[in-house]
Amino acid sequence: MRIALLGGTGDIGEGLALRFARDTDHEILIGSRDPEKARDAVESYEAELDDRGHEPTIKGFGNEMAADRADIVVLSVPPYYAGDTVEAIEDVLDEETILVTPAVGMNGDEDGMHYHPPGVGSVSELVAQRAPDGVPVVGAYHNLAAGKLADLDVEFDLDTLIVGDDSDANETIRTLTNEIDGLRALEAGPLANAAEVESVTPLVINIATYNDEMHDVGVKWI
Repeated sequence: MRIALLGGTGDIGEGLALRFARDTDHEILIGSRDPEKARDAVESYEAELDDRGHEPTIKGFGNEMAADRADIVVLSVPPYYAGDTVEAIEDVLDEETILVTPAVGMNGDEDGMHYHPPGVGSVSELVAQRAPDGVPVVGAYHNLAAGKLADLDVEFDLDTLIVGDDSDANETIRTLTNEIDGLRALEAGPLANAAEVESVTPLVINIATYNDEMHDVGVKWI
């Protein structure tokens, strides 16, 4: 498959790109509003993986071109850009494209991070609302620390929760996710459950903030 990471030059995009490229045989497409920035990121990711003995297939494009070529499109953008990014690529999305969102609405104060969803209930539901009819939307990777994802010296033993209304799309993303070493995908129900999943992220961040020995905390369900 071809996996496009829109906003793939940012923290979560970098981490997912490196993990997918290292641990799977899929073609990775890095998308950005600035195609040159995407190509620069590709050079950086390829150099990192080459130093570790891997020769992945990674290419860089503008967001729309990356999405047009992909089977799976991951919106690795901040939550406040998620809806606009969907609308910018809607002409190249169809029922055969799975749209994945890891974004979480949060704000912070002196006490820590707090869940701050959009009016529709969750970022995952917002993306589904803005996506063209028939395009399956899956929420995934919300609770993974971007720094830990991008550090290939870190070995995973983590879970990520998947929400979505299309069972076939959910299964595709679950299977893909399980190809990443040490990462297990668990079903958490339909998109109506996305708020509960997304709200775990600020909790995880707060635990890491208040416990020095638990930097880049992840979640494991047992």
